[in-house]
Amino acid sequence: MEEREVTLMKGNEAIAHAAIRCGADGYFGYPITPQSEIIETLALLKPWETTGMVVLQAESEIASINMIYGGAGAGKRVLTSSSSPGLALMQEGISYMAGAELPGVFINVQRGGPGLGTIQPSQSDYFQATRGGGNGDYYVIVLAPNSVQEMADFVDLAFELAFKYRNPAMILSDGVIGQMMEKIVLPPMKPRRTEEEIKKECPWATMGRSGMRNPNIITSLELKSEVMEQRNLHLQKKYQTICEQEVRFEETSCEDADYIIVSFGSAARIGEKAMELAREQGIKVGLFRPITLWPFPSKRIVELSAGKKGILVSEINAGQMIEDVRLAVNGALPVEHYGRLGGIVPDPEEIVEVLKEKLIKK
Repeated sequence: MEEREVTLMKGNEAIAHAAIRCGADGYFGYPITPQSEIIETLALLKPWETTGMVVLQAESEIASINMIYGGAGAGKRVLTSSSSPGLALMQEGISYMAGAELPGVFINVQRGGPGLGTIQPSQSDYFQATRGGGNGDYYVIVLAPNSVQEMADFVDLAFELAFKYRNPAMILSDGVIGQMMEKIVLPPMKPRRTEEEIKKECPWATMGRSGMRNPNIITSLELKSEVMEQRNLHLQKKYQTICEQEVRFEETSCEDADYIIVSFGSAARIGEKAMELAREQGIKVGLFRPITLWPFPSKRIVELSAGKKGILVSEINAGQMIEDVRLAVNGALPVEHYGRLGGIVPDPEEIVEVLKEKLIKK
């Protein structure tokens, strides 16, 4: 059995190591702060010399997403990474992949916006990630890590979900997790799949026609409205299955809590400390962390709301996930928001004071 040592690295570096170890076939990307260490680490590791994994810096984000489209169409495990404005440029290609039912993995190490914004961390791409981002009725599976360990662990999970449902999957991180250094145990080394294994797992892939089978055609285009409607209905049924089977979340001290802090990603780490500070002051607070932002854990939030006095949604944005929390709660109890903008990360003490001001005193 391979010995798995504890090592120290950045979240971005962990993504690169995990991509190689989970048997990825190719990475196509373009550098942008604060995620450039992903492609830089892959270049230093030179996986093409060991596993045969292709690593290519494309000429732009638009080029890289279309390379992902091509690789995914051949049944390959391919991924790309970028930061907020770079992911914005990829939305057309991601929509095409959703429409063509192609698996692929995208990492967004978020920075502040709108526009070019700042290179400092933010969580303001929640809407973009969970609402599809491009044109049409579609969803992307979204995983939100809150540690360097989860940055590594979620690469293989994202590929697993992407291929299980033939759907794009995103790891929605931010500049805090991408740049911070923590202890990590890298995942075990998995071999890349052989061509025969790919053909067996992906009978829909365009790998060259052999035998008597019909050609595989991958497209998101259909000119007949009645056929396009059936294709969309099929997608909606798939999305419903994902919502029923793939919801992930984490709860901390919610059983006896009067108030719940709901946060994701790096904000959840701050929320956990805020919870501890509040409890030291005699305020019973719990923490609920959505891990899948889509599908969103609405059902569990409804269950947790019973008997509580209020929910504080803490995000590093102007208020985005709060909309999903309020939809879930449906007016059953007060739901308030606190966030910082422009790349400023809130302190735990701030969150406790906002909890008191907006929920307890009110």
